[in-house]
Amino acid sequence: MFQQRLKFFRSILYLGDLVLVGLAWFGAYFLRFYLPILPVTKGIPPLGLYSMLLLLMLADFAVVMPLSGLYRRPWAGTGRALWPVLRAALVGVVVAVTLTWFLRPYDFSRLVFLHFFVLLAAGMLVYRPVLRRFWRRAYPENAGERVLIVGSAELAEQVAQNIKKNPVLGLSVVGFLSRDEAKVGRRVAGLRVLGSFAQVAQIVAQRHIQVVIIALPLSAHDDLPLVLEGLSQELVDVRIVPDLYRFMSLGSTVESFEGMPIIGLRGNRLEGWPRVLKRAMDVAGSLLFLTLFSPLMALIALGVKLSSPGPVLYRQRRMGLDGVDFQMLKFRTMRVGAESETGPVWASPDDPRRTRLGAILRRTSLDELPQFFNVLSGEMSLVGPRPERPELIASFRSQIPGYMLRHMVKAGITGWAQINGWRGNTDLNKRIEHDLYYIENWSLWFDIKIILLTPFRGLISPNAY
Repeated sequence: MFQQRLKFFRSILYLGDLVLVGLAWFGAYFLRFYLPILPVTKGIPPLGLYSMLLLLMLADFAVVMPLSGLYRRPWAGTGRALWPVLRAALVGVVVAVTLTWFLRPYDFSRLVFLHFFVLLAAGMLVYRPVLRRFWRRAYPENAGERVLIVGSAELAEQVAQNIKKNPVLGLSVVGFLSRDEAKVGRRVAGLRVLGSFAQVAQIVAQRHIQVVIIALPLSAHDDLPLVLEGLSQELVDVRIVPDLYRFMSLGSTVESFEGMPIIGLRGNRLEGWPRVLKRAMDVAGSLLFLTLFSPLMALIALGVKLSSPGPVLYRQRRMGLDGVDFQMLKFRTMRVGAESETGPVWASPDDPRRTRLGAILRRTSLDELPQFFNVLSGEMSLVGPRPERPELIASFRSQIPGYMLRHMVKAGITGWAQINGWRGNTDLNKRIEHDLYYIENWSLWFDIKIILLTPFRGLISPNAY
């Protein structure tokens, strides 16, 4: 019921957005050529030509809009929807303009694309509150199905709060039932405890309950047969929320396998097409950056060779995906054999082991450019948690809860923690918090956002030494 109704709302929102793409495209055509802001100097192109391009626009936005996170919070108000709408419209237009380069020799009007961007963004911002208004009539908040929550502890309270946060469901929580009869009459999360478990059938009949949600702590699961027996003769929709919330971590899922419900307490979002798309971006991005930076890398290699004796590249063992070690590449920034004196330790300000050129390379993060070869070979990704040395991880994993979860994805050249200032010898708890947030909220757009922010917030850092 919950996911179906949310998916139904998202699908209507999505289909309406695609309709708006078509309307905005034709509207942009007529604005540019029949109500022009700037004079038309090359004549009015046939509408059929732009109608054919609409097929490309629809295919473009059909992919871009979901990937940009536009439907992650479909019930968001106009203020919160502003940036996701502008982002989706802008990325879609940029992709469309890029694709039209392959349709030459005809040159499509750039002003049409500009008009289209404005019309589409405005249309989507207006469409959302209008759809919410009609949806509230179909599923009025607190006037739809009447819900009784069996339980009065933390889990039951969380269920009630989640229902309130999703008015799109149109559910009305009537109250709670408690195992402890002393709680009857008290209020939980602003709602009254209506009775005990033994009174479930009576309260369902009296209050005209349509949905019963059983949210019992593990310690009270012995009472489940009593509740289900009381509901055996009642025509109500019964749902059970297992008390596994506090045990769930990254990528928690509920799925059906051969008719058997399976609850995943921990999983990886990067499976199937997301994994393919991320790998495709890694390969394309690493090839692009290696091509762009090859002259600079050649100069750095020459500088390292001339400034101190020893190899140009430094290979260091790091831990990556699934806890598997790999050899991470860097331009050498220390004297040969420097670590034989200190062992594996974090770098420090004014590290005496550095060469003069090495200090500059570290400060600007240019020593990490060879890691694009690690990305190309599949050992790393463009974006992900920064890899750490196995010798240091041995102590971190026992000190910091959830530390090893960061190895559920490939290590990255840049990451969410790095662009937020948590790199080098900084608070490990904060760094892990940001790494886990990235893994939990991964999307292709999130990767692109981190890559775009890296030159401004990730390359040069006071903690890079």
